[in-house]
Amino acid sequence: MTTVPKLTDALLTLENRVATLTLNRHDLRNALTGSNLIDDIVTTAEWVNQCEDVSVLVITGAGSAFSAGGNIRDMANRSGDFAGDVAECADRYRKGIQRIPLALQNVEVPIIAAVNGPAIGAGFDLANMADIRIASESSKFGETFLNLGIIPGDGGAWFMQRLIGYQRAFELTLTGRVIDAAEAKELGIVLDVVPADELMNAANAMASRMASQPPKATRLTKRLMKMAPRMELKDFLDVCANFQGMCHNEPEHLEAVNKMLEAMARKP
Repeated sequence: MTTVPKLTDALLTLENRVATLTLNRHDLRNALTGSNLIDDIVTTAEWVNQCEDVSVLVITGAGSAFSAGGNIRDMANRSGDFAGDVAECADRYRKGIQRIPLALQNVEVPIIAAVNGPAIGAGFDLANMADIRIASESSKFGETFLNLGIIPGDGGAWFMQRLIGYQRAFELTLTGRVIDAAEAKELGIVLDVVPADELMNAANAMASRMASQPPKATRLTKRLMKMAPRMELKDFLDVCANFQGMCHNEPEHLEAVNKMLEAMARKP
């Protein structure tokens, strides 16, 4: 039986190759700072990469919010992650919340964000770090940093413009306006919007479909998808050739081929 790491402010389960991470500080609306959620997310990301029994990671929130982002009370008090002079504050960002984008960017399996409620500030950015977002009808999204006189210090400006393009990302970031789930789908931020009571079923259905694919080829494909935007075509094709050679020599490839041949033989 696979051992799942013990987390402090989040819940982690593994079933049928799908790991589900639930942010569990609903008393703080799952704020990422002022809690242990940063450590929990990073621990989960590192575990997923080491655990061959995981093919998909689903991230969601407990309670009414996906994540409220930064702890505003700590900001007001200049405490916690927001204490100190310029150098001290910058160091806390590097050793704190900036560990999340670095960890999630390196996750080798598909990440699905099941956005159950408001995803605000760094919570919005956390959702954008996933490969796919499915939202409940009650969810809202806001890149609200400028409303507080700060910038997206967790890398949000990097992720959002890659997701929806510079102009739309610029407008959302510079106005700080909050959008509903329907507009998020229209902009391409979320793949689908479903009723709140159907959210986890929808996320798990997609996760299960992905988890049913050959696991080693799935991880290699995720790596290729991440590599593609930053590589020239010829270099990228060289990597594809090497990865394909690896796939052709894996037992899971022959198993999948034989399964396909058997299915073809059953057709009239």
